[in-house]
Amino acid sequence: MVRFILIYGAIAGVVIVALMQLNIRFIPGETGAGSVAAGYLFMLMALSTIFVAVKKYRDQELGGVIRFWSAFRLGLGIAVLTGIIYALGWEIYYAFGGSEWMQAYTEGLIDSQRAGGLSGEELEAFIAQTEQMAAMYENPLFRIPLTLSEILPVGILIDLVAAGLFRNPKFLPAHG
Repeated sequence: MVRFILIYGAIAGVVIVALMQLNIRFIPGETGAGSVAAGYLFMLMALSTIFVAVKKYRDQELGGVIRFWSAFRLGLGIAVLTGIIYALGWEIYYAFGGSEWMQAYTEGLIDSQRAGGLSGEELEAFIAQTEQMAAMYENPLFRIPLTLSEILPVGILIDLVAAGLFRNPKFLPAHG
């Protein structure tokens, strides 16, 4: 199982880091941070390796039958490894361009609130809150768990679906 976790988690991690970079650089978002929808679509694409891994593990290693919890552990391992690679990729990006990203992100948030009609004391309170969030984001002990919280729920959801489907040996049975 560990071999499958390492192989498929690494594949998903490399794919999501590459797609994250494309999203940030080429897909405009209203906050200057890339498209959130594209980001989550890319996560779904990368984490689809969980389906491939669970099927291959079931068919090649277990003779076509896998229990829900075995499939879930495999998928969870892949999701966690992918999340770690994603967070490391973000940390590397952030180390070389993060302050510019954070500045564009916070300015985009403030501009969207202004455009939405927020003004006066409410806008000042929002700006103060946004600046406080940006200051907290400078701390890697805050930033890394926040980054992991973006991708892990997606991985766990995909994992639950994959484990639920592949526990049925009639779902995409092995051919051979």
